[in-house]
Amino acid sequence: MTTTAATDAEGLGAHPRFAEALREQGLGELVGRVRRFPEATRTAAEAAAAVGCEPSRICKSLIFTADGVPVLVLMDGASRVDLERVRRELGAGEVTRADAGVVRETTGYAIGGVPPFGHRTRTRVLADRALLAHDLVWAAAGTPYTVFPIAPSELVAHAGATLVDVRERNA
Repeated sequence: MTTTAATDAEGLGAHPRFAEALREQGLGELVGRVRRFPEATRTAAEAAAAVGCEPSRICKSLIFTADGVPVLVLMDGASRVDLERVRRELGAGEVTRADAGVVRETTGYAIGGVPPFGHRTRTRVLADRALLAHDLVWAAAGTPYTVFPIAPSELVAHAGATLVDVRERNA
């Protein structure tokens, strides 16, 4: 798949709300680095193939509910979230994956395009430490057709995330 750098936020690049969030956080130069794909990349594997990188360099932005309260987990694209580890980290009774309606209501974005910050509502954010193994990761830019590059340390800082170990361990 080919990619094109998109520089405008009105339909070609990042979702307009996310482009504005980048500017508000002093990351306006990243708007011009957004890549748009001709087809949706709703999974980390699809995004990695489109970017031309390893799946672990894709940052998944996943919404869960902890005792009914939405929480964002940032995870590398090669790993899965261990719900029990998230539950213990949050001190919650139950953690489940949020449905599409909760994701859209909480973030303002559809599943497959949720960026790591710039959401409609403020939520608690956990970032798995494995993201820091890379110098650069790619995250959704508000649509299933767009991604942007960012240093993991910047991503964690701008998302207001707490670094944790919540990925599944291979047996």
